[in-house]
Amino acid sequence: MSANIFIEFVINVLSMGSLYALIALGLVFVYGICNLVNFAYGEFITVSAYVLYFVGTFTDLPWWLVFLIAIGSGALTGFLSELIAFRPFRGRSLDALLVTSFAVSIILQRSFQLGISPRSRAVPVPDFFNINVSLLGVVTPLRNMLLIGTTIILLIAVLILMRRTSLGIAMRGASENFVTARLMGVPANLVISIAFVISGILAGVVAIFWSARTGSVEPMMGSGPLLIGFISVVIGGMQSLVGAVVGGYVYAFIANMLSLTLPSSLLSFRDAIMFVIVIAFLVLKPEGLIRGKYQEERVG
Repeated sequence: MSANIFIEFVINVLSMGSLYALIALGLVFVYGICNLVNFAYGEFITVSAYVLYFVGTFTDLPWWLVFLIAIGSGALTGFLSELIAFRPFRGRSLDALLVTSFAVSIILQRSFQLGISPRSRAVPVPDFFNINVSLLGVVTPLRNMLLIGTTIILLIAVLILMRRTSLGIAMRGASENFVTARLMGVPANLVISIAFVISGILAGVVAIFWSARTGSVEPMMGSGPLLIGFISVVIGGMQSLVGAVVGGYVYAFIANMLSLTLPSSLLSFRDAIMFVIVIAFLVLKPEGLIRGKYQEERVG
């Protein structure tokens, strides 16, 4: 492998891994508190992408404000879904919450199809996203560097939130033992709502960079990120924020390695090979690469 190919490989792994890590982190934030795999998370991303489309297309607002509105819409979607859909069923079984997440996903998908259009819409992105830059002799889009930098900033912000603030400490306590945390005075509704809001914020950031890569948004757009996020957390560990991040980068590494090493006749089987790898993780290391500390009691 030549030096340029290696550098390009590293950049691709870091940029794709950053995107996948943010997706997985959004899933694990909710799972850590509620023990719920939120299958509506992909639609949080889609909502933000549609807001990006409408605001970016039909207004002359500066791009930084368009991005903030898109991210805010993701946060609002997370909060409203928890308040309206999930909170009434929290005292029931986890199966009820799981069915609720499917219901929210389907309702939002149908709303996009009937209320907007079943066809894809071109999402405008700022011109600087498509500028190519040279890094150590390798030409790559500037958006890849922005994605890596944004992910680093968000990961540092999450680390500070979880370790240096009273809210973060309450969320960590709730993730380790929700019942005990409630008995010690941790406000359950606040902690769960904040988890959904953070998940929505991450979904908004993902929507910006996912739309920049694909160039469009359509009602089923969230299915791809949801699947990638789920695979990433299976690899890294469903019960660990660090595991989610690690899983995202490991997924990107494996996917890029397969693209680089598989013969062209087998490239169409890359996704199938990825699923075989995921099944192997579930069988051989079901807790993932990094074991979390969460207990089984949740959602009371």
